[in-house]
Amino acid sequence: MISQSSNSLLRAFIMGACLVIILAGVKSAVQIVVPFLLSLFIAIICAPVVNIMTERKVPRGIAIGLLFVFILLIFFFLVGLINNTIQEFTASIPQYKQLLSRRINDILEVAKSFDFPLDISTDAIMSNFDPAVVMDFVSKLLMSFSGAVSNVFVLLLVVIFMLIEAPTAKHKLALSFSKVKGELAAHERNIDRILDGVIRYLWLKTIVSLITGICVWALLEVLGVQYAILWGTLSFLFNYIPNIGSVIAAVPIVIQALLLNGFSTGLITTAGVIGINTVIGNIIEPRLMGRTLGLSTLIVFLSLLFWGWLLGTVGMLLSVPLTMALKIGLESSPQTKRYAALLGEIIEEEEGSLEENNLKKAENQHDEATKEQIEQA
Repeated sequence: MISQSSNSLLRAFIMGACLVIILAGVKSAVQIVVPFLLSLFIAIICAPVVNIMTERKVPRGIAIGLLFVFILLIFFFLVGLINNTIQEFTASIPQYKQLLSRRINDILEVAKSFDFPLDISTDAIMSNFDPAVVMDFVSKLLMSFSGAVSNVFVLLLVVIFMLIEAPTAKHKLALSFSKVKGELAAHERNIDRILDGVIRYLWLKTIVSLITGICVWALLEVLGVQYAILWGTLSFLFNYIPNIGSVIAAVPIVIQALLLNGFSTGLITTAGVIGINTVIGNIIEPRLMGRTLGLSTLIVFLSLLFWGWLLGTVGMLLSVPLTMALKIGLESSPQTKRYAALLGEIIEEEEGSLEENNLKKAENQHDEATKEQIEQA
């Protein structure tokens, strides 16, 4: 007779095997999954805009058409900017190595003039640090994002169909998950929680990223650093990537400023970029976000690695919304609710328990008041 622990272990192995098969299928179908996820999240962001226009007596078809034109212009701007910059990078990469050697020689001359014992091997630095590798890495990141949005027509066509189906999509999805009639309302509430959380996060993150991109662009324009509009756009896009996005965007900016504009401008650029990311990332963003995420810091970083491995650059951009949706989905079922606690924070769990206790107390008080009214009658 098989014991209960053996059954649990066997069930865990079967679930793990099923999960591996599903992840392998998703990774093999990444060319289909990534455009679908991009379309889905673009539709989720645009749905409130369409609703605002329809509330102001604008026909839904015209509202979606105006939104379509606006998104199309943004995509063409991004793709054109990325492709042009990649071509310029490819043409100028050999110059960066020569400029790095020149900067190292300048440092040695300054140290020699002040009788400072500085022993730097130019060959060793050139062999361990090649700016062409860094710039090539940035080019590949930009190319991967450009490839994800290159088929703009199909992407926007899916977004339009999603926006057309939006008024009834929630009810259809909840109906497909409902086994009995009473579960329909509960599933609709869970879908509303997922949508509200994702919309709030994406809108706030867009505002924060836009502020970051504008500040970086203004700083580089003032200092006379080349490609200011590109680096501002890159800072805007990569700020969606939690924890490391701003660092990835800052590395090529600092390298270019040091190599092309000299040490003084490079140091000012480094200090300015660090200051912008520190103030926005540690002061402004936490105050705007509050406790919107409901995810622990470790889970945010691990989700970045996981979704980036599974879906590439787009997965890194959407890592937090995808993990938020997963957490809310796990919370919706009594069988998986305990696993959702692994993704959240203890403070939030305590606050959630406190809210549940207060709700139970209010229900008990309501029941007691109802009983007293019946007895008095």
